[in-house]
Amino acid sequence: MNLGNWHTYDHYGYALFAVLGTFAAVGLIHWVMQRSPWVQWVRSLHGVAPPFINIIGVLFGLTLAFLANDTWNAHDRAMNAVYKEADALRSLIALSTHLDEALQSNVHEVLADYVQANAAEWPLLAQRRISPEVNAKGDTLLGLLSSIQLAQATGGNVQALMLSKAMDIRDERNLRIGLSQTHINPLKWLGMAFLGFLTLISIAVVHAENARAAFVAIMLFALAAAPTAAIVLVQGNPFQQPSSVSPAPILLAVPPQVTQPGSLRR
Repeated sequence: MNLGNWHTYDHYGYALFAVLGTFAAVGLIHWVMQRSPWVQWVRSLHGVAPPFINIIGVLFGLTLAFLANDTWNAHDRAMNAVYKEADALRSLIALSTHLDEALQSNVHEVLADYVQANAAEWPLLAQRRISPEVNAKGDTLLGLLSSIQLAQATGGNVQALMLSKAMDIRDERNLRIGLSQTHINPLKWLGMAFLGFLTLISIAVVHAENARAAFVAIMLFALAAAPTAAIVLVQGNPFQQPSSVSPAPILLAVPPQVTQPGSLRR
């Protein structure tokens, strides 16, 4: 994998590192407690009160929860942007109903072109890229809706409303693009990983006199923490699998009779 691909899919690498790193830490701690030259010293730590775990464990849990909230909030905002964009497209279709046949056909054709180009941009969003074609189609739509011809056909109020909807479409797409550029903040995840490692150590120290009990306790924590962190990490980009946002609402916003080439010109 080249550096460009790593930059695009870095959250998958972080997820793998979270899982492997957690269980590597479990193995290291178990080795220190049972087979290392420091076994007797570790057992001398017996006496640390169990509530001590709560302090570090709560900090770790809060850090992971905040990071998960950031990730899932980005996904929700991307989904909301898609539905708002679809609603603006439906509004333009409805507002064009009373236009004369030629102008209505022109508006429908431009909308259909924009929707098809927009849907084709989705794989690029997963790669943190954008489509210049969608920019061009959006400019064409804005130019048509701001034309003198449409102003004469609709009146100032309706044209202003249509232009407002066109700007909504542009704003929501810009929001989607911004969210597709979301990256894992290495410092945040380094802090969470550090707190997770300290939590493993604190659990082991509490069970210092019994290496087997310590292994079971830290393994249970690892089985809970590592997959949870990985699930959060793999959702770092709302336009990538396993829970990618779908363009279906945008495609469904424009009726089939509008998007079919044969129906654009009567």
